[in-house]
Amino acid sequence: MVATSSGRSNETFLSDYALSEQVPATLGDALDQTYSALQKAEVFFGHGSDSAWDEAVFLLLSAVGQPLDSGDEVLALSVAGDSWEKVLGWLHARIILRRPLPYLTGQAWFAGMEFKCDERALVPRSPIAEVIRNGYAPWWTGDGPKSLLDLCCGGGCIGIAAAAYQEDLQVVIADIDTDALSLARENIGIHELTGRVTAVQSDLMDELAGQRFDIILTNPPYVDAADLASMPAEFQAEPPQGLGSGEDGLDMARRILREAGEHLTKRGLLFLEVGNSWEALDAELSGLSLTWIEFSEGGHGVLLVRAEELPEIVQALAR
Repeated sequence: MVATSSGRSNETFLSDYALSEQVPATLGDALDQTYSALQKAEVFFGHGSDSAWDEAVFLLLSAVGQPLDSGDEVLALSVAGDSWEKVLGWLHARIILRRPLPYLTGQAWFAGMEFKCDERALVPRSPIAEVIRNGYAPWWTGDGPKSLLDLCCGGGCIGIAAAAYQEDLQVVIADIDTDALSLARENIGIHELTGRVTAVQSDLMDELAGQRFDIILTNPPYVDAADLASMPAEFQAEPPQGLGSGEDGLDMARRILREAGEHLTKRGLLFLEVGNSWEALDAELSGLSLTWIEFSEGGHGVLLVRAEELPEIVQALAR
């Protein structure tokens, strides 16, 4: 039976969203019901999918144990009773409780890789994946970087993906949150990268004294107070410390810019994601020539800073 922690009866939930407690005849029938329910519920899509259809496919295939890249041939398959019960339970949590789907399936994808995902860290989502896949080009030239820091790593997807895409890269992933780091360490083990990826608990770079990196990738909290107050309910399921960063969303970004110069090699690069707060940072640093990355796969708000540019930026922040 579907959980009823919200106070709504099982029958009411099923009726409201035209869901049948009886097991559908085929996977295709189950998909129709799942898609219609998500579409009617008007849930927010932004934690791995961008439409009711994509989320319905992901939810259903995950629940019945079929590969996520399955074709239409699976639509004629029968649905086991326990699988349909799982679908209904996930739909209840997704629609009524507004939990992001990756927290229900325990899976998230980043840079084409699968990661364990739960409430210990934000659901992976960052255009920095494109930077990793492109080998940091065109900004890094010559032999590949040798060392990389994933700062504010959460579940570790950015740093782990960087290590997976470059076999000789040594990676440090750092976060202040011990729960997030426990998830990150599990993901390091899953991807068999314990020899090249090290997890460190640190308040930004406080515990990284003396260490320098060719590349720093960082997706810190950057949501401003206004956006935080108006965010869809799905974000309330995520760790709040991973989202907000002061009135304009830039408290942590400013710290990173001030401290990064002590942790980059001479030709090092900092990729700093600030999302919708990019306009505020751009205005604060007006007069400087800033490099905001344009992404072919979607996303925005990532600033590229070369090591030699940091002194001028730090000076501008002090004004």
